[in-house]
Amino acid sequence: MDLMPPPTGDDAASRAGVAERADAYAAAPLLNCLLREVAEPVPGQGPGGVRGAVTGAGGASGAPDERRVYRLPGGGRLLRVRGTRRPAEPELYRAGAWHRVGHPELVKLVAEELRRYTGVSNHELPAEMIDSREAVAALLTARARATPPEDPYLRSEQSLVTGHTHHPAPKARGGGPAAGWLPYAPEAHARFPLTLLGLREDTVAEEGDTSALDALGTAPPGYRLLPAHPWQLTLAGRGLAEAFADGRLVRLGTTTFDVWPTAAIRTLYAPDHDLFLKVSLDVRITNDIRRLWRHDLLGLRRTDAATARALDGGPAAWLSDRGYRTADFAFEELAVIVRDGFAGRVRPGATPLLAAGLVEGFAGSPLGTAADPASWWEAYLAQVVPPALRAFADHGVVLEAHLQNTLVAVDAGGTPVQALFRDAEGVKLLPEVTRRAGWERLVYCLVVNHLTEVAGALAERHPGLDPWPAARRELSRHGLPEAEALLTAPTLPGKTNLLLRWTGADGADARYLPLPNPLAAPPPHP
Repeated sequence: MDLMPPPTGDDAASRAGVAERADAYAAAPLLNCLLREVAEPVPGQGPGGVRGAVTGAGGASGAPDERRVYRLPGGGRLLRVRGTRRPAEPELYRAGAWHRVGHPELVKLVAEELRRYTGVSNHELPAEMIDSREAVAALLTARARATPPEDPYLRSEQSLVTGHTHHPAPKARGGGPAAGWLPYAPEAHARFPLTLLGLREDTVAEEGDTSALDALGTAPPGYRLLPAHPWQLTLAGRGLAEAFADGRLVRLGTTTFDVWPTAAIRTLYAPDHDLFLKVSLDVRITNDIRRLWRHDLLGLRRTDAATARALDGGPAAWLSDRGYRTADFAFEELAVIVRDGFAGRVRPGATPLLAAGLVEGFAGSPLGTAADPASWWEAYLAQVVPPALRAFADHGVVLEAHLQNTLVAVDAGGTPVQALFRDAEGVKLLPEVTRRAGWERLVYCLVVNHLTEVAGALAERHPGLDPWPAARRELSRHGLPEAEALLTAPTLPGKTNLLLRWTGADGADARYLPLPNPLAAPPPHP
């Protein structure tokens, strides 16, 4: 029985508005995946004389209301969507007419197509798609009541309501009730204190410089301080009961300050200490369970040191993962990585902003307000591209330079003046991966995931701007054979997140399909 009072007219309208927006937010990345990985564009006209897909990526007209038709190979059905970067209003052609597809029907449609396309069934991913949509609805409701942070950096980190633009369930939170995770959601402008644990000294496992953790509180004699994410303690609770009972762990209250969850959810920023902390979360977010895995922790210092050397002396900065501390009896569950803050790394007077936030949009973002967008884009490229290419060419370091691992510092006028990179866990080193595989990974992260999205957002906000000639010029400056070849290659590698998740592949097992390369110079006019 529903004991809640019936909604007023205003409440009902508000809920309906949230539901409609949640459907749109959830549908866009799912459609991006379906259209990129499975569907086939239909040139010319759709049935009944309805205009179909007649232009290349981005559209000749760039009209936001342009509708494109795609054939779904599983059963030959036709799907029509409005727009390109963020497809919307999906419609199926049935009985001689187009019929709107709501989010539940879209999930069903995608599942049917993938079963036919792959010959594999998957009951988990459709549930994640629905969970992602429900999470968006909870986030939209919470954001309407929350106060965004004043710091533009934090606003950029906490702006990602869409999130990963090419993932079938970017906002899924493990299927649990929103009350369990919403207090820790960056998209809801959350901030919260960390739980402080005392870890008995004979059970401490650590490597690198973890001294910053000891300044977060006071541990009793015989113990070391170990901060913990409250959500992770709930997730891992039963497995830690014995350690609390026998004294290997003791609860010491909470920090006297709040931390802010960043876009990565499990990476937290403590402005009072100018410190980032990355923790384990035993919940699937996008492709992976976000635990700090033992093999990654054991290789952390070597990878971090190699990346620091690769970026040393240049204008770009590396936010070093200085070290980790954990418990030997819960090595992965309680691990905490200590990451550099901004002091001494960001140019004086500059403000770091998350690249993914620039794409998503937030109050105060310079991307949409640039007086000279062409010059702004050239400055952006000049800060982001050279460090990534030099790290690869000169040091064999493959930066994971995607949107969520790249910060771009801007001056008082909003012009990019510095790039900052982070997350040693995602860095690859040659020859541990082959040069070919490393370059493919770099192109996907830097060009497909990152530059393509920023270029698309910039062109959308500044109609008439063609961002690709400037990108070609920047990539041609560095004398790297792979970069020169990229400028004539017909395709780029696009990661297949939908098929990866549907077929149950390991989240780190990237597989790519060819996408049209906007960097390839158009042929000269005859």
